[in-house]
Amino acid sequence: MVNAIDVKKGSVVQLDNELYNCTFAQFVNPGKGSAFVRTKLKHVKKGNVIERTFKSSEKIDVVELDKRYMSYLYQDGDHYVFMDRDDYEQLPIPEHMIEDLLPFLKEEMPVEITYFGGDPVGVIPPNFVEREVTYAEEGLKGDTQGTARKPVTIETGAEVQVPLYIKTGDMIKVDLRDFSFVERVNK
Repeated sequence: MVNAIDVKKGSVVQLDNELYNCTFAQFVNPGKGSAFVRTKLKHVKKGNVIERTFKSSEKIDVVELDKRYMSYLYQDGDHYVFMDRDDYEQLPIPEHMIEDLLPFLKEEMPVEITYFGGDPVGVIPPNFVEREVTYAEEGLKGDTQGTARKPVTIETGAEVQVPLYIKTGDMIKVDLRDFSFVERVNK
């Protein structure tokens, strides 16, 4: 059991004998009243999301998880198959567990899969991935320092907001924690 302020994005908590993956946690300290933590919790098996607010001193049961390092192989219906890097065992993961990651998923992408009681409960991608831009509208020549952004499509089909100087064929680094552009990568 930990205090609610120690719950972070990616933590798996047990509430009412159900497992939830924390997808958002925000500490709020209002001018009046006591501090609290606002969270969004995604049910591990069902995939539904609930919003829950906890007093900052409230105790929450954070679950310890086993981890396995795997690579993405292919899609099989509404499941995505991953392979263990050590023993080559293949594991199907339901779509709802990785739906926010799907637009960035590419074959052989390394991930960390967390387990509780022998069942997979979460998929943690690497913090950064490099992807090629497959479509970008022409930006203004010489505009390399402004804060203006434009949408581009990357090789996996995802759309990312990037600076105006990014063009088709460029490699970019994307932060998978918030799905944002980091930098252009030299080939």
